[in-house]
Amino acid sequence: MKHRITDYSTIIFDCDGVILNSNKVKTEAFYHTALPYGEEAAMKLVEYHVANGGVSRYKKFSYFLENIVSVQQRGPNLDKLLSSYAGKVRKGLLSCEVAKDLNKLREFTSEACWLIVSGGDQSELREIFAKRGLVRLFDGGIFGSPDTKDEILAQKIMDGVVQDPALFLGDSRYDYEAATTAGLDFVFISNWSEMKGWPYFVSSLLIDQRAELRDLFNECY
Repeated sequence: MKHRITDYSTIIFDCDGVILNSNKVKTEAFYHTALPYGEEAAMKLVEYHVANGGVSRYKKFSYFLENIVSVQQRGPNLDKLLSSYAGKVRKGLLSCEVAKDLNKLREFTSEACWLIVSGGDQSELREIFAKRGLVRLFDGGIFGSPDTKDEILAQKIMDGVVQDPALFLGDSRYDYEAATTAGLDFVFISNWSEMKGWPYFVSSLLIDQRAELRDLFNECY
């Protein structure tokens, strides 16, 4: 991290595994949604999902139907898979743990613009954050799929919403790649990450890492 957390003009957060402890919620939802195609296919989807953290559900289920499921297999189509998945995820997102001391971090970085840039469904995210009283924290907006993180970041930079210096906080390889492509500083948040081999990933690329969000201001005292 090139600056103290209080020096950033913009702070961008991934949602799952960073703001919400929801990675397991979504992994289980992918598995149960895919079960009509059999346990083996469902497990393969879970493996693909975990290996591609931060990628939207639209792309994951499209990949599932095109590359994992046999054309001879009968089961729900893409729209039905997406609908089933959304229903399973919604309950978990409303009840899962929120990052500790999030309000304190907001106060600590009161001069910064906060945004959510997630692989989750945008309308679903906005509904969940409203119901959980989190919308007020993110004055820069809450954004998600079907647009990709790369597309969202590029648009927000072009719109002037993202101002330098800017920091992206994520828990996946894709988060790091999206941040790097956009020219943003990046910190890997590890406590809730499902990324396999993340310690080697962050150490080999010299990526800044913190266990949880509150570490970002605790270290300033």
